[in-house]
Amino acid sequence: MNAIAEIFPVLMQGMGITIKVLIGSIILGYLMAFIAGFSRLSKNPILKYLTVFYVEIFRGTSLIVQLFWLYYAMPILFGIDIGSDYWAGVLAIALNYGAYMSEIVRGSIISVAKGQTEAATALNMSRFQRMRIVIFPQAVRMMLPEFGNYLIQMLKATSLVSLIGMTDILYYGDILRSSNLSQAPTVYLLVLIFYFIMALPLIWMTKRMEKASKKGVASQ
Repeated sequence: MNAIAEIFPVLMQGMGITIKVLIGSIILGYLMAFIAGFSRLSKNPILKYLTVFYVEIFRGTSLIVQLFWLYYAMPILFGIDIGSDYWAGVLAIALNYGAYMSEIVRGSIISVAKGQTEAATALNMSRFQRMRIVIFPQAVRMMLPEFGNYLIQMLKATSLVSLIGMTDILYYGDILRSSNLSQAPTVYLLVLIFYFIMALPLIWMTKRMEKASKKGVASQ
């Protein structure tokens, strides 16, 4: 119990950074998902293929390598300085998961019944109106369950920012472990508990999103 009392407040110091990285990653990640998802459906071939290139690169390579590229390699090779370890971490997570979630956006929009589009066209709606009023609201219901799952995935991914020196929960856990190896099992058990507790509201939100999507399907 004494060990837990010593370790707990130290790990708490990293919670703020973990939450900040998570919030930034969620906002930017979902933004990238919608931008890339709609771009994949664009009739502009240049925009479409540039988006395909982005999606395949970020889905086909390791998130850790992407993080190191943004933080270490980009400033040296291209003179592009992200500006801070925070933005390097957020960008890496957001671009990676945004690429995965863009396929959810694209797939959900495509999955909307063609009859809905035909009916909207018959009502003389423009392409933008069809998307905004008819297609997109139905597609969002389909996106909700998978979007909820990716919230939890992004939380777990925030632990990687300790590799570029950000003082998150895992960073302090590693310091405690290196200073006293005998405490390593207790340290990492508490780290696991921290992440699980932080995941609980996201798990609850995911279940709510799943229920909302089912209600949407039932009401059609």
